[in-house]
Amino acid sequence: MKKILFSLLVPALFMGLMTSCETDRDSNPTLDVSKAQEGFHLNVPANAVNNTYDLLAGEKLWITAEQPNYGGLPYMTRYFVQVSNEEAFTQFTELATSFTTAKMGVDTYEMNQAIVAMFKEKNPDLDYPNLPAPVWIRLRAIIDGYSYGESFSNIIKLPSVLANYQAPKATLPTDILIVGSSIQTAWADWKPLAPVYDSPGKFYTIAYFPAGGQFKWGLEKFDWRGYDRIKNYDDQAGAGIHEAASDGNIQIDNAGWYGLLFDAEIVGNNIQYTLHVYPAAAYVIGNGTGTWDDSAAEWALTAPADASGQWVSPAFTGSGELRAYIKYPGIEWWRTEYTLYQGELYWRTVNIISSWADNVGAEYSVNVSPGQKLYVDFDKNTGEVK
Repeated sequence: MKKILFSLLVPALFMGLMTSCETDRDSNPTLDVSKAQEGFHLNVPANAVNNTYDLLAGEKLWITAEQPNYGGLPYMTRYFVQVSNEEAFTQFTELATSFTTAKMGVDTYEMNQAIVAMFKEKNPDLDYPNLPAPVWIRLRAIIDGYSYGESFSNIIKLPSVLANYQAPKATLPTDILIVGSSIQTAWADWKPLAPVYDSPGKFYTIAYFPAGGQFKWGLEKFDWRGYDRIKNYDDQAGAGIHEAASDGNIQIDNAGWYGLLFDAEIVGNNIQYTLHVYPAAAYVIGNGTGTWDDSAAEWALTAPADASGQWVSPAFTGSGELRAYIKYPGIEWWRTEYTLYQGELYWRTVNIISSWADNVGAEYSVNVSPGQKLYVDFDKNTGEVK
């Protein structure tokens, strides 16, 4: 409760002020923090209207204010500066430096960083424009050393403030993961996408979505990026992809297996993402099939009904090293190739000149024989030949 009489809260602290003669006791001022709730006045700097404040060109922005009303007593007051990019002041930052006088030299570097950070919080994929813009300022005050007596000033507007942001050099992501309602353990397991070989910024996977299935994505676990963090959507599979009604998830309306291909691109100092959605397609190729033709229809794996089943290849007709891949339009098969390593899918990340055995290692090479088939769980990224 903020309406607290001085005599009830801090008798020891202010006892000296209560030792006046009985004859004039009624006229002695008494600490009354309720009056502080009425606020206090922050002055607009005299040169604010016709001046552009370049925050990185100077060291201080000088502002003055009246002291909050604590019942007429001149207690030591601590002032905190709050800044906002919007007049409504719903998003604001309180600067680290505080003051104990009503004339304050605000650190313009602190102010610059706060303004830019608030913009980036709302616009994570955009550069701060580095152009003069309005900024709003408010003060918060308390009795110094105590948590009571909080009071807020009026909000003032500085019409032209130049903040600056030098973005770090943008780099393409090295990982993309997805998590969702039908991906491994729902909303718990983050499934890594495989990088398209020798194609920086491109990542792919196969995933099953029931009707209305939803997912999020990120550059690391618990990044939780949603629909609005992708610039462009390219639905080539009739998946019915759109933003979910709540939570900002990416939603797939039409049930099925889909090949997801994320494509990251550097635009200015930011990364923009395109998500291509294709009908899922997987093939085997090479000596075990008797052909090296890309996307030979007779060597397509058959998809299961849902994520609980396995994709199955036709029976191999020859012997040799397993060569298998997921197919995406316009991408050579060997860029999205995989093998089996200790029962898990191992995605190609190196130049294979002759074979997995020769160029990666014997333990990454799987030999197939006539009559055997490849079985793959693309939800869990596991597989076997039998």
